[in-house]
Amino acid sequence: MEAYIVKGYRTAVGKSKKGGFKNYRSDDMAVDVIKHLVEQVPALDPSTVDDVIVGCANPEGEQGLQVGRLISARALGNKVPGITINRYCASGLEAIAMAVAKIKAGMGQVFIAGGTESMSLIPMTGYKLSPSYKANMENLNYHVSMGATAEAVAAKYNISREAADAFSLASHQKAANAIDKGYFEDEIIPITVEDVYVKEGKKVNSTHTVAVDEGVRRDTTLEGLAKLRAVFKQGGVITAGNASQTSDGAAFTLLMSEDKIKELGLSPEARMVSCAVGGVDPLYMGIGPCEAIPKALVAAGLKLSDIEQTELNEAFAAQVLAVIQQSGLD
Repeated sequence: MEAYIVKGYRTAVGKSKKGGFKNYRSDDMAVDVIKHLVEQVPALDPSTVDDVIVGCANPEGEQGLQVGRLISARALGNKVPGITINRYCASGLEAIAMAVAKIKAGMGQVFIAGGTESMSLIPMTGYKLSPSYKANMENLNYHVSMGATAEAVAAKYNISREAADAFSLASHQKAANAIDKGYFEDEIIPITVEDVYVKEGKKVNSTHTVAVDEGVRRDTTLEGLAKLRAVFKQGGVITAGNASQTSDGAAFTLLMSEDKIKELGLSPEARMVSCAVGGVDPLYMGIGPCEAIPKALVAAGLKLSDIEQTELNEAFAAQVLAVIQQSGLD
């Protein structure tokens, strides 16, 4: 049984704490996207969706209490179930991988899968460390920040500050060019947000629309990046300029079996060939794709040379450069 992506949509990516979604709940973002998604496929009866799989890296606070079920009920009604899963940064992709696996195993024919996250509303409290001194001493690498892991990767694989800054500059330039050419317009759903707050003792209602990714800095230069201070290590590589912002947003896909696509007379956008994950030393967590990529290729019966385009989603330029170096990507 083959699995296909029929359609996919997302919100724009907002800057946490400062951007257009800073006061907008992640379940609201998810519901907006899912409702739009099913509206674009009128042949589909939304009540026939087998499951809604929601990836969420911090399922607590406003996006806690099994938020996937809350989202499915609000977007599609009580008959459609929902689940929340967590693989941190890969949570949304893991949701899609789970849907693919279920379709291929014959455990359903229609799934909505993706992820939602508010880094504005959810406190980044982190893991509560065990009071056991012995346990902590045996697992020091389990208790480091993401930025520290990126510094460890940069040091191990000889990624320079200059290389990370240059990659970051190119990333901003590519994103700005894509926005200018309208490449993202077909996938982004403009979201109208109503903010209600108190100013000088008076209630204020403010409405704005979020339709463009907010993290792109068009005025970025190598000179400007070079002036930024390393954040996690004195004289280190990682700065606010070559690391991604913290963000708010949601994205979801509609996946179906080949039989269901034929039944509804639909044309899919992509066929899901294989998915894979790999484990590494937590101190070098950013190198994970180097373990996952070979597994995915073997499962697909492909070689790296068969792949025409590769997309890496990482929070730090140093991670991307290390993965490119170690995996033989170009």
